[in-house]
Amino acid sequence: VSALFSAPAPSSFPSGAMVLISKKERRQILEHLFQEGVICVKKDARACRHNEAQLEAIPNLHVMMVLRSLCSKAFVTETFNWQWYYYYLTNEGIDFLRGVLNLPPQVMPSTLTKQRPTRPALAGADQGASGEGKGWGKGKGKGKGKG
Repeated sequence: VSALFSAPAPSSFPSGAMVLISKKERRQILEHLFQEGVICVKKDARACRHNEAQLEAIPNLHVMMVLRSLCSKAFVTETFNWQWYYYYLTNEGIDFLRGVLNLPPQVMPSTLTKQRPTRPALAGADQGASGEGKGWGKGKGKGKGKG
């Protein structure tokens, strides 16, 4: 009788089914999360593979469950928008993943590494000395006043 009046299970997750994730798949997910610092997961438990190229061999449900577990332990923060979950690694999560993946302390996720510019910052500074800017201002001998 109690089975007739049970609450319905959420539609995005299988009801009553336990998800078993292999250590190899879990490690791949954690390595990708540490490498990138963020991960996007579509809210589709029935998808047969994950949307990111490095994790295509892993079912989307497994990625969702691993990241939900990390979120409950406050190792990642979750943002949900337009049927997509966005997970961001926290400082505690970085320390946890370093311990799990046996990484040295100087290795950081790509979101925390500073990008170096491809060109020097002051490369265009010498062009302004001639007085010929790119704007519409009153230049010397240019514009309407020139006859």
